[in-house]
This record gives sequence, structure tokens and C-alpha cells, in this order.
Amino acid sequence: MLVSKTERSNLHSIDWALLAIVLSICVIGIINIYSAGYTFSAAEKQLPFYIKQIQWVLLGMIAMTITYFIDYRFIVKGAYVIYGICVAFLLLVYFVGYTMHGSQRWLSLGGFAFQPSEPMKLALILFLARYFEDHKSVKPYKLRELVVPLFFVLVPFALILKQPDLGTAMILILVSASVIFFLGVNWKSFIIAFSGFLLSVPVVWHFLKDYQKERLIIFFNPERDPLGAGYHIIQSMIAVGSGGLFGKGFLNGTQTQLKFLPEQQTDFVFSVFAEEWGFVGGFILILLLMILIFWCLKIALHARDLSGTVIAFGIVALFSWQIFINIGMVLGVLPVVGIPLPFLSYGGSAMISFMAATGLLMNINARRFILHE
Repeated sequence: MLVSKTERSNLHSIDWALLAIVLSICVIGIINIYSAGYTFSAAEKQLPFYIKQIQWVLLGMIAMTITYFIDYRFIVKGAYVIYGICVAFLLLVYFVGYTMHGSQRWLSLGGFAFQPSEPMKLALILFLARYFEDHKSVKPYKLRELVVPLFFVLVPFALILKQPDLGTAMILILVSASVIFFLGVNWKSFIIAFSGFLLSVPVVWHFLKDYQKERLIIFFNPERDPLGAGYHIIQSMIAVGSGGLFGKGFLNGTQTQLKFLPEQQTDFVFSVFAEEWGFVGGFILILLLMILIFWCLKIALHARDLSGTVIAFGIVALFSWQIFINIGMVLGVLPVVGIPLPFLSYGGSAMISFMAATGLLMNINARRFILHE
């Protein structure tokens, strides 16, 4: 954890470009959330969402500072402990967690609603980095060599799926699969694993809640229940489409301000943005998110060691899948599964986790020129 004089001088080379990209997206998110909650009645007597989001960003910057200055190699050494703590929190949800919107996903810590599944994403990436650092292979991994990491992926997957939170559970699988395929998998093992995945679909379907099954069915036919399960998709598509080329203007989105758009400060923030800023604004925002992805990918490709590469690529996969699924969801090309848009959706647990991940990326980038000790 202690750093040498050389390391301290290198750490002064903060990746200002990455920091500027992330903070720019956060500012856009805060402005967008302000618009999303603009017509909420003051009689609700609660702190406005955008004020809370500013607080989450500030707390996230503290988390980012911590993960930036602590040598990521030291963090990787404690990856198994971090993973174990996050799994313990997931288990704790079933005993003292509270229910919101029909799902038992949250713990209350001093008045703060904490969702353990969010830091679990980053903890799993750290776990994989430690595991594959300890089990390096010059050849593609065979299935029998992946049994152990797959088991430790399935543990939080099962716990989160049972909450139920299908979206976050899917993200764990997608991020883990992305990391493993990036490292290299024997093609025979890939075929076996893919076949096993297909065979497991009916089993997973059996454990899904009725509303989750209905959401997947509605994806193929939103008009099946336009006032029920299909309402989210239909209203989101109307909001995005009504924005036209240049949008209706800030605070002028009718779907948003008249509250036709559900979950407009969380899952459907992109719908709010697209309605107000149109195709051009949506394109610019997506372009900014893509710049973020490619900048993070550059860090992954220039990392100094395998653990740094796995962490950085895992974070790239995390950001990429969440952006792809969230935007695909609000456009009606993917099922509604409740995935937040990184740095844009309202939420403390997600924001702090994403900012901590950004600190790790900056950490890896700053140490890439430091010689091995």
C-alpha cells in the first residue's frame, strides 16, 4: 500500500481526460434528473432527486479518490475478502433488508438506502482479477479450469436473482463472460458452456417471478397489455419518438412533465433526455458514452500487468453492457429489466460504485509506467 517516491510522482499524472468525461456525464445526468423531477409536488416534503444526486456524486468522488490512491495491486490482494463481504451483505438482505417496488434489495445504513448488488459488480471484477492473476495460462482456458471462478460468479447471481433483480443478475453473468472470453477460452469448452447456458434457460425461467416473465413476453408484443406490463415500453418509445430531431426543449417534454413516463429519474432517464433534446442531443450523449468506453479500453490495453488488465477490461464490460441494455431497453429493442445508465441514472449505490470503478481505472493508468518491484 505504501508508495515510493517514483510512484508518488507518477500518481500526480491524473487522467484528466477520463475525469472530465465522467464528470461531464454526471453533470448532464444531474440536469436531466432536475428536469425529470421538475413537476413533482413540493408537498411531498422530500429532498429533490437532483440534490440527492449531487450528494451521491460528491460521495462518489470520495470513493474515487480512495480507489485512486490505494495501489490497485494491494486492492487485488484483498479481492477475496472484498468479495466475501459483498456476498455477506447480499445474504443480510434476506434477514434485515427491506422491500421497495416488490423487491427485497436494500439495506438501511443510518438512513441511507444501500443496495449491495451494486458494489457486488465491482467486487466480482476484483475477484476475477485476483483469480486469473493467480492462475495464469498461456493457453486458452478449458472448462474444467473455469469451474471454480464460474461457481463464485453463480453465488451472487443466484442471491441477486432471488431478490428478485433479473437485470443486475444478468450483468454479473455478462461481465464475467466478457472477462473470461477476453482472456481466452478453448473453443470446445465454449461450445459446451454455451450449450449448458441454453439448457439452463428453462430452469431460470421457472424461478422468475410472474412480473419478470410478463416483461419478457411483453418485449415481443408491447400491445398485449398497454396499460399494464407494456406501459413502460410504450410510454418510453412515445417519449423518445416525440423528441424529433432537436427535441422539445429543456423542461418541455410532455411525457416527462405530465408524468406519463414511469421511473423517469432512474431506468428511463435516456427517454427524458431524448424527448427534450431530440435525436441530435441523444446522438451526442451516446457519442460521449462511447468516448468513455474507448478511453477506458485504452487503459485496459496499456495496463502494466494481468490483474490491471482484467480490472480495467471488466469495468469496460460493466459500463458497456449497462449502456447497451439501458438504451436498448428504453428504445424498445430489449426487454425492460431495470438496468441504470452509468453516471446518468439516479441512485446512490450505483453512482458510488461507478465512481469507485473510475478511480480504479485512473489508478491502473497512473501506475502503468512504474517498474515492477
